[in-house]
Amino acid sequence: MSKVYFSTWNGEFINNINKRQEEWEESAYDLPVMYDSYRESKAFIGWDGVAIFNEDVDVIRLATEYAAQYQVYSEACGRCAPGRWGGRILYDMLDKIARGEGELSDIEHLKEVSKTMQTTSKCEIGKTVPTPILDIITHFEDDFMRCIHEKQPSKHYDADIDYIAKITAPCTDACPAHVDIPGYIEGVRDLRLDDSLIATRQTMPLAHTCGRVCPHPCEDACRRTNLDEPISIMELKRLGADYETDHGFGFFHPAEKKPKINKKVVVVGAGPAGLTTAYYLALEGIDVDVYEELPVLGGEVAVGVPQYRMPIEKYNKDIECVKDLGVNFITDTRVNADMMREFENDYDAVMIATGTRISKKVRCNNEREEIKGYWGAIDFLDKINLFEKYGYTISKEEQERYMLPASHIDLTGKTVVCVGGGFTSMDVVRCSIRANAKKVYMIYRRDEKTIIRNTTYEEYHEAVEEGVEFLFHSAVNTIITDEDDKITSLLIDKFELVPDPNGGRAQLVKIEGESYNIEADYLVPAVSQSANLDLLPSEWELKMTSWATIKTNGKDYMTSRKGIFASGDCEYGPMTIVNAVGQAKRASSVIARYVQTGEISLSDDEIMEDHLRKMRVYDKNEKVTGWLPGLAREVSIKLDAHNRKYNNKEVNLGFTQDEAMNEADRCMRCYYIAMTAV
Repeated sequence: MSKVYFSTWNGEFINNINKRQEEWEESAYDLPVMYDSYRESKAFIGWDGVAIFNEDVDVIRLATEYAAQYQVYSEACGRCAPGRWGGRILYDMLDKIARGEGELSDIEHLKEVSKTMQTTSKCEIGKTVPTPILDIITHFEDDFMRCIHEKQPSKHYDADIDYIAKITAPCTDACPAHVDIPGYIEGVRDLRLDDSLIATRQTMPLAHTCGRVCPHPCEDACRRTNLDEPISIMELKRLGADYETDHGFGFFHPAEKKPKINKKVVVVGAGPAGLTTAYYLALEGIDVDVYEELPVLGGEVAVGVPQYRMPIEKYNKDIECVKDLGVNFITDTRVNADMMREFENDYDAVMIATGTRISKKVRCNNEREEIKGYWGAIDFLDKINLFEKYGYTISKEEQERYMLPASHIDLTGKTVVCVGGGFTSMDVVRCSIRANAKKVYMIYRRDEKTIIRNTTYEEYHEAVEEGVEFLFHSAVNTIITDEDDKITSLLIDKFELVPDPNGGRAQLVKIEGESYNIEADYLVPAVSQSANLDLLPSEWELKMTSWATIKTNGKDYMTSRKGIFASGDCEYGPMTIVNAVGQAKRASSVIARYVQTGEISLSDDEIMEDHLRKMRVYDKNEKVTGWLPGLAREVSIKLDAHNRKYNNKEVNLGFTQDEAMNEADRCMRCYYIAMTAV
């Protein structure tokens, strides 16, 4: 709820003009009344209307500045005459009136041009910019008439007021890394795949990776969904990266690396968060050392995400892109508390990006790590992928511990049961199929819809095609072992969802008398992971979350100790790759300023990002018109189940050129402009 002087935001009409402030009606929307912790906003204007928080706002200059922001954009775009020339006319007419040189005819001209732009512009930014301008002209007509009749400038025409603008899109806003999605899709449409990749790498250095294993929350916020089906956003992302790699080009960085500034930062962990931090700091001319415990770079994506989903040769190209900026990597080195103390003294800032690599327990009866056949998901995937991707074999001791007949994971004749409902558990069961397991189960307490929401539709259905059996609304009650402490079977409880009579969330309730046994050789818990934070010096007394991860304020990612930052899984808990990248991108921006000024601050772009995320750019109830509906979403070629389940070949072969261009043509280029007056 926000107290406003006047608002037309999202169809809500609030008019508190001539009312005492204590009588002002509140908006139902989370509007940015406070721009940051110490500055109030005067007004907010955007694609869906205008909100004014202060009765002294110069509405004519507000409209003029908004038109000025659009004119800069439309001049760079130039894809349609209504958008480009209309933007210039809007600004010229509004500025003319604001200077005190306007005529009555200018008002009618503004209305005519605005309506033409709304109906004939090719993309949403041209269609929506006139919306708040027309609202202002309609509801503040007296202000315009005063300037026109008295030939006087608007009341704050020459005042020192900050007008801070941000271009966004529903998909970009929903992306944790805030990737310029319409920009990279446009590159595909124009067959300028270099431009497409550069647009991606502005905020996402791991283009190969997130073009393959991203859960694509952006697609849930695609306005095309309101018309027919969302754009295949994730699959279009990989095209620029594959083009760069397949043609042997150098790396298309989004900017020239700045000259060195004699500042250095250490990053602990070379997974997605660590790589992202290093990439953007290096672009700023900062020296970066990255320490990694594993013998290989890439973190859990390298040793946890299977080859069939994320080919290591593709991920290594993303890593080489980071190396290309001069980042220094130190592998096979476990950082300890003494090293952290040295880092604090020797570097200008420290980023902790160690991830979460300890598998949590199922919490069933007789659950003990020493049981033969009990195998944590992280270690299970490590063993598979270190062999499949890098050729690392399993020691004799581990072969005996995990009852393996060879120096790699061979599950011939075995039954594997995985407990979980996310990407890690999907990787476990699909890898088990490829390791020739006789039978593979996934046990999950909730339903099919939830597991699809936790992962993706494609991931779930590909697992079903490969032979994984899902036991929903189920949980392991007891692990049953023989005299050698080896798993023989599991007692499984069945549950049902019981509605809350008070209207709350339905509860899972055990169904008495329906428990049953299944034979099993291995139980792999993949319910979640925790962070190993033994590297933190105890005297630092870093604040921790209730989930035993490192606490930050979630905006600048500095911990409770100045100069020590954290991002990714060790800060938030197990998350997706794109979430880790998004955190690390923001953190790297903050660190780049911190090492030069000693102060923590957010840029205006980042502040506006946070405001827009709260307000929600995507409106799932919007009725989209003006576009051709019923254009089917392109579906890329996949290896069929028979040809993929016995090997680690990449399953998703990606789009052909024609498919990619057809899919890119479906994009409605839904850019919007938002602006705050401070």
